[in-house]
Amino acid sequence: MTFYDFARSVVTVIFKPLYRVQVIGIENFPKDSRGVLLCSNHIHNFDPILVGICAPRPVHFMAKAEVFRVPVLGGIVRNLNAFPVKRGMSDREALRKGLSILKEGHVLGLFPEGTRSKTGELGKGLAGAGFFALRTDADVVPCAVIGPYKSFHRVKVVFGKPIEMEKLRKEKASADQVTELIMAEIHKLIREYQ
Repeated sequence: MTFYDFARSVVTVIFKPLYRVQVIGIENFPKDSRGVLLCSNHIHNFDPILVGICAPRPVHFMAKAEVFRVPVLGGIVRNLNAFPVKRGMSDREALRKGLSILKEGHVLGLFPEGTRSKTGELGKGLAGAGFFALRTDADVVPCAVIGPYKSFHRVKVVFGKPIEMEKLRKEKASADQVTELIMAEIHKLIREYQ
């Protein structure tokens, strides 16, 4: 058993009953070995944990570089398949790492807003999500986390159907256009299941 699997089992036992987690749309998550770009809204610091334990395949998340400099925590986060990204600038190394994860057939988890929403409302997505969607043939899966994160109150994690990307790739759509489409799909899930 890997550290990821062990940590996931432990956290699942704590989180699922504490937040009465309901997973919706698991059948929409691709089960084959193709890469998956999993894009979610971001309402709480626990989102990566919750999305990670609800997804049927291991997820590799980008995390702010500062986390990796914290003693002990940095090592744990690295062992949970996360990798650092420098916020507020174009981080070529993080972009290369993300592309590599998708091309190797793994799941890359992103919060396109780039940071946690202070209001709980869905913010504007950054072009990074569109960049990864256009540069690979990965399936793009929208995801909505619907709170609140309060003990024994239900939190829903909703996986939407993969977004049709072939036409957009052929038409050479911009990264911003694709990100807008991804955000619109996340917004639909929030409206439908709130």
